[in-house]
Amino acid sequence: MREARSLEELIAGWDGLGVVARFDRESGAWFFIALHDDTLGRPTGGTRMRVYPSPAAGLLDAMRLAAGMTDKWAVAGVPFGGGKAVLAVPGPLAGEARRGLLHRYGQLVDSLQGAFATGEDLGTSPEDMTEIAARTRWVLGGHGGDGLLADPGPFTAHGVLCAMRAAAARAFGSDDLAGRRVLIQGVGDVGAPLARDLAAAGAELLLADRDAGRASVLAAELGAREVAADEVYATPCDVFAPCAVGAVVNPDTVPRLACRVVAGSANNQLAGDADADALHRRGILYAPDYVANAGGAIAFGRLAEEPATARDDLMQRVDRIRGILDEILAEAAERDESPLHAARRRVERRLQAARGDG
Repeated sequence: MREARSLEELIAGWDGLGVVARFDRESGAWFFIALHDDTLGRPTGGTRMRVYPSPAAGLLDAMRLAAGMTDKWAVAGVPFGGGKAVLAVPGPLAGEARRGLLHRYGQLVDSLQGAFATGEDLGTSPEDMTEIAARTRWVLGGHGGDGLLADPGPFTAHGVLCAMRAAAARAFGSDDLAGRRVLIQGVGDVGAPLARDLAAAGAELLLADRDAGRASVLAAELGAREVAADEVYATPCDVFAPCAVGAVVNPDTVPRLACRVVAGSANNQLAGDADADALHRRGILYAPDYVANAGGAIAFGRLAEEPATARDDLMQRVDRIRGILDEILAEAAERDESPLHAARRRVERRLQAARGDG
């Protein structure tokens, strides 16, 4: 989908089920809930909060993310449909202002009467989800002993680790990550636990973040090396792990990448499908983002069924990502194509089977 200049143009050109939009007069924020597909079940996806250059940019992000959730649920075999929400705020919010916005957003979600369910995403936290849950029951995650909703970050990180092992086995002939140089772009809610998991696996870590202080602190903790944010793409590594914003794999960065594998947690890592083919032509193996980052979705899908599920059981379910990606990578290698195409066919097979037309 190309960039659009108006909300009307975006909505008219979208193939999803529909969009719920509200202007929050008290905060000056826009609420967008994008409902993409309900073939497999209720549209479900995280709530993202960030500052956008325009309301249209926020809506576009919600639409792209919702379509990605359709793919993610289908690949993971979880019976939910694709949906996503964006809270496009005019600036940082804290205290009562943030709480009020989250409560009003929760009321909007509740007014949909179960047509959409949500959870944590970029810019929101388990504490935020608890505030939203004060106004609607359609919040995923289960409650811990402290009353807070669970954090999907560690589960997503574990899934990325599984994806890295699958990609490493294909690219290097071994899934052992000891001694492999892994560059993580973004050490927030997923990047940080991923870095700790990789350190435990013996990987050589390079860490980058727009918040240089955050990268420095984690690098000191793990004995890693910090990389400046503007040097990420040209820095030699075995595995590049985008774990922050999307569209970082694009026509400008693909020629500069000095890695053998791209496997990370960020949503919509590609600016467009052509970038996957460009990676393939360069001999860079791409683990499709909605496969690699499905760990949190798999865990929370289970928690929606059984909130008391033990953490070890959730992690074992996330381990399925390894087998899924192994199959995708094998199919792509046989056809000499980007794994993105094999992943897309897997999604379509799942949706067709659910519709009864395949």
